[in-house]
Amino acid sequence: MLIAQTILIDEAEIEERFIRASGPGGQHVNKTESAVQLRFDLAANTTLPDAAKRRLVRLAGSRMTKDGSLVLKADSHRERERNRSDARDRLRKLIEQALIAPKPRKKARPSLASIKRVKAAKAQKSQVKSRRRKPGSEDD
Repeated sequence: MLIAQTILIDEAEIEERFIRASGPGGQHVNKTESAVQLRFDLAANTTLPDAAKRRLVRLAGSRMTKDGSLVLKADSHRERERNRSDARDRLRKLIEQALIAPKPRKKARPSLASIKRVKAAKAQKSQVKSRRRKPGSEDD
């Protein structure tokens, strides 16, 4: 499965199981296995960079298993092939999202004008409080 122009995931790392979908469906529902459970073995993967693997684990959340597999379930369509392609598309999107490195955070610095405003307000507050003292009591 081709993810990006440089990354190709081996089909052997993707396991698909067809299971019975939950929910209503009529007489035929208990006989067809149209839902797909897709397992991607992330621990055995060698094509993805380590940083992307860490981001993928964080993005997957509860869909990651303890043994390092990503499990996706697709059962929104009635046809097996549509569910299969839906699961593969979701896997592709998750991996593409994990490949994008987040921009490094730049520390914000307050402007000179805002610093002056804060200091002026502080001086004003200090003046107000100093006038509240009793005359003649110099506690320096």
